[in-house]
Amino acid sequence: MRTRQIVLLLALPMALCVLTGCQRHSYSETYYMVSNNLALSYWQTAIAGFDNAAHEYGVKAVVAGPQNFDSQAELQALTEAVRAKPNGILISVSDAAVLQDEINKAIDAGIPVITFDSDAPHSHRIFFIGTNNREAGHLGGQRVVEKLNGKGNVVFFTISGQPNLDERLNGYEEIFSSHPDIKTAQIVDTKGDSNVAFDATQRLAPLQGANKIDAFICLEASSCKAVAEVLSRDNIKDRLVVAMDVDPETLNFIKQGVIDSTISQKPYTMAFFGLKMLDEMYHYPPNPIRLDYQVNTFSPYPVFVDTGTALVDKDNVDVYLQQAAAAQKK
Repeated sequence: MRTRQIVLLLALPMALCVLTGCQRHSYSETYYMVSNNLALSYWQTAIAGFDNAAHEYGVKAVVAGPQNFDSQAELQALTEAVRAKPNGILISVSDAAVLQDEINKAIDAGIPVITFDSDAPHSHRIFFIGTNNREAGHLGGQRVVEKLNGKGNVVFFTISGQPNLDERLNGYEEIFSSHPDIKTAQIVDTKGDSNVAFDATQRLAPLQGANKIDAFICLEASSCKAVAEVLSRDNIKDRLVVAMDVDPETLNFIKQGVIDSTISQKPYTMAFFGLKMLDEMYHYPPNPIRLDYQVNTFSPYPVFVDTGTALVDKDNVDVYLQQAAAAQKK
């Protein structure tokens, strides 16, 4: 009888764990995702990844930042996140000069910080998860060279000062440097406002002769939908448009032949994996937390996790549309 009682007592904690979900995680653990322009479908996809990882682990996910592009508002959101003393922060950096000091304050306060999508490489963040943006530029640049047969005028749409977009532009320029007959006619800073891209396309699309714009290249998601709207409305069919990201509007413009192609990223993967790595750091904290892991050959962390890119055109666009439709049903 005594042996049976001991067995029952040992089994009781195990049974309680099964019934209560006993594990290392707790809903009292809180992880922040900080970004800007959160109304874009790109960020809605990232939020889904962040939330799903939190649900899987049974922890709390908080998303913070402005609905439009506003680096100062993102800074305020980050400052408030640091004050809340969460277990970790995942941040996409709209402007490294604006956000770097607050990232460093978080690290100094013992809060693990991982950057994703757009980096602040000179901050004390632990590492970066996202696209190899220079390679994304190479991929797009090779497409432009192929489609223009190595000759033509191009216009870029970007957001000045955003590190990931600067890297993409550099990638394009590296490819074009071997093709001197491809000329950059203008680099348009939209400041995150797609209306700027719309107005610039209205002004540039009618140009002909030596000033004709042969290709419109968008380094972020919202611009090329505006470009495509102008070209579609004015029935202009002889321009190359290379976009960024795989939101449904962009994919449908590819189906219609208005946009030639786009470069896909994986924001869901970035945010999903980001929360899991923050959780790992909370339970097994780096010691010291503030260390230049880039120059440490015995670092427990990578410097950069590449989540991958791919070219999407009319040959494979249906695959991406099907993936988007399936994700919406979940």
